[in-house]
Order: sequence, then C-alpha cells, then structure tokens
Amino acid sequence: MSKWVEIRKGADFQKIGQQFHITPLTARLIRNREIRGEREIRKYLHGTVKDLYPASSMKGMRDTVQILSEKIRQGKRIRIIGDYDIDGVCASYIFLKGLSSLGASVDTDIPDRIKDGYGLNQELVDRALLDGIDTILTCDNGIAAVNEIAYAKEKGMTVLVTDHHEVQQEIPPADVVIDPRQEDCPYPFKKLCGAAVAWKLTGELWKEFPYRDDGLYRELMMFAAFATVGDVMDLEDENRILVREGLKLLRETAHPGMSALIEVNELPRERLSAFHIGFVLGPCINAGGRLDTAKRALELLDTQDYELALQRAKELKELNDERKMMTEQGVKAGLEQIENGPLRDDKVLVVYLPDCHESLAGIIAGRIRERYYRPVFVLTRGEEAVKGSGRSIEAYSMFEEMSKCRDLFLKYGGHPMAAGLSLAEENVEEFRRRINESCTLTEEDLTEVERIDMVLPFRWVTESLIEELELLEPFGKGNTRPVFAVRNVRIWESRVLGKHQNMLRLKLMDEEGTAMEGIFFREDMQQVLSDFQKKDRLHFLYYPEMNEYRGRRQLQIRILDYC
Repeated sequence: MSKWVEIRKGADFQKIGQQFHITPLTARLIRNREIRGEREIRKYLHGTVKDLYPASSMKGMRDTVQILSEKIRQGKRIRIIGDYDIDGVCASYIFLKGLSSLGASVDTDIPDRIKDGYGLNQELVDRALLDGIDTILTCDNGIAAVNEIAYAKEKGMTVLVTDHHEVQQEIPPADVVIDPRQEDCPYPFKKLCGAAVAWKLTGELWKEFPYRDDGLYRELMMFAAFATVGDVMDLEDENRILVREGLKLLRETAHPGMSALIEVNELPRERLSAFHIGFVLGPCINAGGRLDTAKRALELLDTQDYELALQRAKELKELNDERKMMTEQGVKAGLEQIENGPLRDDKVLVVYLPDCHESLAGIIAGRIRERYYRPVFVLTRGEEAVKGSGRSIEAYSMFEEMSKCRDLFLKYGGHPMAAGLSLAEENVEEFRRRINESCTLTEEDLTEVERIDMVLPFRWVTESLIEELELLEPFGKGNTRPVFAVRNVRIWESRVLGKHQNMLRLKLMDEEGTAMEGIFFREDMQQVLSDFQKKDRLHFLYYPEMNEYRGRRQLQIRILDYC
C-alpha cells in the first residue's frame, strides 16, 4: 500500500495566473514542479529553440570542431562508434547524416550487447585500424574508456569523445572530450542525452562549412528529442524545449524510417506524445540492440526508400513484440519464485532466472520493483558467468550497498537507482544472503510515497481544464503528469474489458454528487474487484482526459491508484 502525500507549495497563484493567462490551478501545478520566477515560468510555458544554450560554451567544443573540420577537408576516414540503445543509435545517426552532408568519409560501428558489452573496447579499435580509420568519434560512450582510448592513441589514431554519462575518476586520454558533466565544463545544463550532445556538435561543425543544410539540422533535432525521452532524461529546462519542439517535427515528419515506424505501430500522427516515444516507438529501436543488433535500428533510420523502411520497421516491431512476450514470461517466472519461495520475506529481492535473455534483466527488475516496491536484482546465466541488472527505490543506494560485497563480483557498476553486475554462479545465493544481511531498510522506507498535486472534485474536470493541462506537456521523468485526488467516490457500475481482462471501465460519483466515467488498467484485476466490493466509498488518484471513440468525445478520468 502506498502513502499519499499532498504537495503544498506557496505562491500567489492568482497573480501568476493573471500574468501568464492561465488559471490559478495551473499556476499551482507549475509551482509544484519547482518552477519559480517570471523568467523560468515563461520559459517553461513558452520556451523555444531560441532559448537553448549556445553549444559553443561546452568544454572541448571549439577544439573538436577544429579537428573534425580539418579531417573532413583532408578526406581522412572517420568512424562513429555509438552504443546499442536508443540514445546511442540516434546519436550515431545524427553524426552520420551531419558529417556525410559535409562530404566527410564517415561510417559507423556499434558494439554487440552480448559479445562486446557496453561502449568502446579494444576489438572495436582493432576493427577500425584494420579498416584504415584515422579518427574515432564516440557518442553516448567513451568517458569511461580510459584503457581503450590509450590503446587507440598508441596506435596513432585521433580519438574524439562525446558523451553525457558521469565522469569517472580518470578522464580518458582522447584528443578532446566533450561531456557537459565534466566539472569544469561551463555549459549551464548538465542533463543532455548523448544524441543531444551530438546534435549540438553537428550544429557547431556546420558553421564551418558554407553549404550546410539547415533543414536537415532541424530534422536531426527530432532525433535528439526522441533519444531524450527514450533514454529517460529529465524533461526540464533545455530538454523540455528539445522534446516539445521535436514532437512537433515528429508529427509532421516525412523521414522514411521514422514515418514507417509510426505507421507499423498504427499511431495517430496528430496526437503523438512523449508517451508514444517512451513506450511504443522507442522500444522498437531498442529491441534491435536487445535481441539482435542495434545496427538494424540504425539501418532503419538511414533508409531512404519508404517500402524498404516499412519492411525494416516491421521487423523491429516484431522483435519488440517478441521482447515483450519474453519480458512477460520473465516477470511471471520472477513473481512465482518470490511468491512460492523464501524470497518473499527478503527486503532486497535477488531473483535468479537462468534461462532469461540477459538483455531483459533490467526491464524485468523494474517491473518486479513496481510490484513490490523493493530493490530488485534479476540475474541470468551468461556464457561465461551469471550477469544481472538491478533497479532500486529512493531510500536504497544500490551501488553503495553492492560495494559492501564487492568481493563476490567479477564486475559491477552503476549508481543509486540502477546497477549491473557479473559473478560466478556459485556465488548467487551468497550474494542474496549478504545483500539482505547488510540491508537497513525500514518498513517506512519500503512504503512508496505517491505525491498528489491537489484534491480535485469531479466538477472541476472540464474540457478547458484538459486543454490547459496540455501547456504542461511533454510529461515524463522530471516533469511528471499531474496527479489529482478525489474523496469518497461511489462506484455505480464496473465492467472488465480488454483481451487480457486488465481494463476496468467505471461509472463513478463523488461526494458532491458529480458523475464521471473512469478507466483503470491493472494486471491483478480480481484483487481490484475484491477491494472495490469491500467498501461503499473509495478515494482515487487520477488524471483527467478526453476519451475519443468513433468521433465521440467524452470526459473521463484515468485512475492511477485507490484506497
């Protein structure tokens, strides 16, 4: 059971509303997101590309532009080395199109998740050497590749790093490193994704060439926005502007690969949102890197022929459908292991699924964490060792706790909320025992906190409210969808719908006597129905929306939780 807490931030909401032509309700929602002051509110509501920070202020930008300009003019061979996820694929594509348009001799390479692992490695460097590559340009990786870059430098290569991950203790010995998270980088916004960094560099590089294509540069912003959502970056400040502008471009794009991906997923162009990137389109791009090779996703983006793009998009969708099925199987096996064994009483869940595909461990860990609100590690049997991914909760620093039993791992790494590891199979049970013995989480820590924006009776749910809430979009990490509460609701009618019987349509009435349609999605629907029958009235958390079906528009609430 989660704990509900109403956010209470103070401000003159009437004054803010009058100044920005919004309701006091919306002004309060903005204040709840820690947006304060006239300049910040204006940027939040009406920020445009003109409000983006100058790329030239990023440390290493000028030197990288100078080196790349010379390499392009000299006809030197440049290889882009990205990563196998959505950010790495989009960053690779941005560089590939950006440099190609300037006449560069450029190609790409992306590591294989299973065979190569994350980021630059010696084999990728050797491959580049064999192919006569002069310059390696990394994107979405490289900041941790100290030894690999030292090796490339010994072989006489030029190495340019563009990344966005946390800087390690030692900066790699590349010719230049661009990473806004470097301590001495003056760039004011530190939370760009790798593709956004690539887009910024491309723009600065194009200024050196008179025949740059500004239309293409704007199109490439769409991929920076796409990756920002897909890589779950905070949708605040510059990222918020990037994604809002990028979504406009996505809705209108004639790009063959992206258009094909939208078509095969049967998405309505005019209503495309950050949700569709995060949960429909983005996972198709990621599916290549998870179950096959990320090069397939890059090929889709670089396809000019629409019929071929449709074929490639369909293949990626099929891979993602397979990934979803495998994920469901893994989640089911994990839940059975927890419910029917000794793990049920553990505060830290260590679930060993030997036959699970290792690329799905993190997704499954996240789903199990949502179910139990506990830190979760999902381990799988790799070719040489057991590998795993962890997903944490706010009160538990995963990397810090793992460090207490580091002697058990062959490799490990991560941050407070997520981690990866490998260990010998005989150490799996010992890891579970020790990670739980050292755990100091309390019952309060293991109670999820739901933050409510405000209590809002149904009479406030109008079409104009829903239109005004659109000003707060795009929603996602760092700019969450508003959460409203309503008290003492009576359920008039309920119907279970959907192929998997996981959707509930409701007719509701609140304590003021206002009726409202509601919709609720849950996997454990029988438990929900049982809970509903036990009480005459319930409290709900919800978000208001318009239900559009066969040309009919109707107000409804999407129920998020109940008690």
